Amino acid sequence: MVRFLSVLLLLVVTGLPSVSAAEQRPNVVLFLVDDMGWMDSEPYGSKFYETPNMTRLSQQSMRFTNAYAVPLCSPTRASILTGQYSSRHGITSASGHQPPRPADFEYLPRTAKPNQKLRMPISKNYLDLEQYTLAEALRDAGYRTGHFGKWHLGLTAPHRPDKQGFETVWHCAPDPGPPSYFSPYGVFPDGKPTGRHHVGNITDGPDGEHITDRLTDEALKFIDAHQDEPFYLNLWHYSVHGPWQHKEAYTAEFAKKQDPRGEQKNPVMASMLRNVDESLGRILDKLDQLKLSENTLFIFYSDNGGNAHSWSSEDPKIQKINEKHPKYATIKSYRKWAGGEPPTNNAPLREGKGRIYEGGQRVPLMVRWPGHIQPGSTSDAIVGPIDVYPTILDAVKVKRNPEQIIDGESILPVLEQTGEMQRTAWFTWFPHLIPAVSVRQGDWKLIRRFEPHPKYPEVRELYNLKADIGETQNLAATHPEKVKALDALIDEFVKETGALYPQPNPTFNPRTTGGAPQRGPLHGLVPKFSKLTLVEGGARMEADGRSPFLGTAQVKHRGPVTLKLRVKSPQGGAGKVVWKTAAQEGFPKSGQTVEFTCKASSNWQEVEVALPVEGMSGIFRLYLPVSEGALEIGLIEFRSSKTNRPVRVWDFSKGNG
Repeated sequence: MVRFLSVLLLLVVTGLPSVSAAEQRPNVVLFLVDDMGWMDSEPYGSKFYETPNMTRLSQQSMRFTNAYAVPLCSPTRASILTGQYSSRHGITSASGHQPPRPADFEYLPRTAKPNQKLRMPISKNYLDLEQYTLAEALRDAGYRTGHFGKWHLGLTAPHRPDKQGFETVWHCAPDPGPPSYFSPYGVFPDGKPTGRHHVGNITDGPDGEHITDRLTDEALKFIDAHQDEPFYLNLWHYSVHGPWQHKEAYTAEFAKKQDPRGEQKNPVMASMLRNVDESLGRILDKLDQLKLSENTLFIFYSDNGGNAHSWSSEDPKIQKINEKHPKYATIKSYRKWAGGEPPTNNAPLREGKGRIYEGGQRVPLMVRWPGHIQPGSTSDAIVGPIDVYPTILDAVKVKRNPEQIIDGESILPVLEQTGEMQRTAWFTWFPHLIPAVSVRQGDWKLIRRFEPHPKYPEVRELYNLKADIGETQNLAATHPEKVKALDALIDEFVKETGALYPQPNPTFNPRTTGGAPQRGPLHGLVPKFSKLTLVEGGARMEADGRSPFLGTAQVKHRGPVTLKLRVKSPQGGAGKVVWKTAAQEGFPKSGQTVEFTCKASSNWQEVEVALPVEGMSGIFRLYLPVSEGALEIGLIEFRSSKTNRPVRVWDFSKGNG
């Protein structure tokens, strides 16, 4: 009887339907490359870059030919995690490494510089915690969630990935680029994150270890640890973003190669892309090894178009860099191998990263899911980052949170070839650099600029991308009805998403525009790594990068001067004044610096600083404590220390300078 029951039990157990890979909840891997252009791989047509693992993936995936991103990275990343257009979530520029703005900050300023006709919107610097992110949705559905690599969606601890649904994280802040591509990375476990003090849990590896390889190692550990449960892996590479620190052995091989198309010529970029391709191969191999490939939704994507301008022979930012600069050795190596070439060339697409043309926003996208997606297939559906969230939830059968507004659409019907996209048009909102908004409907694309630009004088540009993928022929004048129809779609989009549309500047003074010198209240002050805008009763200074300061060459005086400041600094902090004389070619390494302190106060306070200048003054740099938040300035006054007479005064309380 015992033997009979044992056999019967065995028959019952073996007779039960097994839980196949297809019935298990699928894993999700989002492999995101930074700054990878549409033409930066063999599957998309490059004849110079060598990407065998991307080719391998394309043969197993659906490859999209009309996939879009926002022209800069932070907006795309925020759209992936929220399912929202950037005009709705508010992160519209690559500002995720800057300090968070106060809760009452006005993202559409009340005024602008007198030479600006429009008040332009300002980007949020972090992903709101009120957002119910993709990671939170999957975590709450029982997925193990991990983020590895670049985040760029918040500088301070409350806005990092572990607060947005990721249980396992490997990253640091700030992170517009990596702390260093080579170990030692110089990341600290705590402290205030700055450009020279990265904070996070990235630990050093062996000297010379490349962060692309290490990032892959950490992702593989995550897969190993969670191979028996559903997981969501965010593998967001730092490559191929600057600074372009590369494996020279790889670079030397590509330096001997020529592109038969004659378009792509940068061996440094080729080297870094090979490194990313190797990372992709290792992840694919691990999934195969653990028999997880069949049950993993794998997404390969880029956050914006290829960088077609930085570090070229025409890049003004590096023209004056000398051996004293911390990136001098990196730039010297780049020049050795790449000469005056920019990182990449997006031809036949126009321009690149940071521009609203196709080169700035059309990107590679490949999606693999065995049993659901036909291997080696292609799609010309128009898709983008807002579609990632609803697609993944649809694929893993997790219901949407009704409180999370999602602008995107699930592309699962496209992937499984059971249906088509239902939306009428695709929009790109980009009110920065050369501000514009674009709409694509079918083969037609309209670019609407908010005002003429010296390089782009036409405020409406209409292109038929099927006939003119390079956007060379503006058809706006010959197709006014099409312009009108697409314009109406943009107006509807702006209203629907709550976009902060540029508005007229009440302080605009036409006399400050054109070729004549600007003589408005801000004349003579040059904000560096910062923004300076007029507000009621003063001027607001905000950090826009590391070491923000105001420079001026307007203080013409021989001998010592006294600087008087009237400021309102809610956060307080240390400041300093640095100067060089007219006889000095550059700022000295030491000396000629006086420090001061601003008290934390929401009221106006006066600060006096004695500056022992010897000889004729040349340039002053005024560093104010704005790294933790905005500061208002009521007065900047330089006086002769000998006669006490004013030398140069900016009195913003009176509205003149």
